[in-house]
Amino acid sequence: MKTIVDKTPLIDALQAQWTTIDQLVSPLSDDQWNADSGLAGWTVGDIVAHVIGTENMLDGREVTPIRDVSELDHVVNPIGVLNENWLDHYRALTRDEVMADYRSVTAKRLADLRAMDDDAWNADSVTPVGPESYGRFIRVRNFDCWVHELDIRDALDLGEPSDPAPARFTLDEFVHNLPYVIGKKARVPSGRTVTVDFTGLVPEQVHIAVTERAAIVPALDSRADVTLRVSLADYTRLAGGRPGDPRVEIDGDRELGESIVGNLHYLV
Repeated sequence: MKTIVDKTPLIDALQAQWTTIDQLVSPLSDDQWNADSGLAGWTVGDIVAHVIGTENMLDGREVTPIRDVSELDHVVNPIGVLNENWLDHYRALTRDEVMADYRSVTAKRLADLRAMDDDAWNADSVTPVGPESYGRFIRVRNFDCWVHELDIRDALDLGEPSDPAPARFTLDEFVHNLPYVIGKKARVPSGRTVTVDFTGLVPEQVHIAVTERAAIVPALDSRADVTLRVSLADYTRLAGGRPGDPRVEIDGDRELGESIVGNLHYLV
């Protein structure tokens, strides 16, 4: 079943997310712009270029490869090749040129998204998470950009994101994938229950019951076998395999909880 996402609130959140990234990186020094991002082979400026390149691709634009990037250690699929080709393109430009392109392409993408009718927004689409609605695809775009805002902040010790609107849709995307993480990745046994208590910017408790399959349920009949209490930022760091020391508080079955935490990494 495809996911139907409210159009205007998500586009508003995406606009806020792109504005936040602009405001975050524009005052950076050249040393900060060129600093290691913590993502293999990428600087902070490369993260910005990645956002631009992806939106260019969605806008139907193509990039001319400068070199063969397929043998780079961190390139694992054709999308990775395209990403690196766009990074090479933007590495040849000045910071001012990169940011001008950033503002131009995000403004066009927002205008195009706002002009879509509901049928197009809800239409079946090819997305990074499989066949889904186009609206879900844009939720994934907001998610990706929020994660990369956190990457920039972590690389430069600039604190954590503070806007709840894009964070809310990011959490929705993580919650959507929790049954996969709990049931497939962590292999929680049938009959067990898990609560993930997201704290901080967009607090929410999510309950998962495992029977033949793991599923989100509105409530549990009794206390979960294990509760993981974690901020959205720390959950993101764990899911993305980011460096650092994310904190998770485990209540209940500690062995089960530690097994789940050790299997949260699923983003590539």
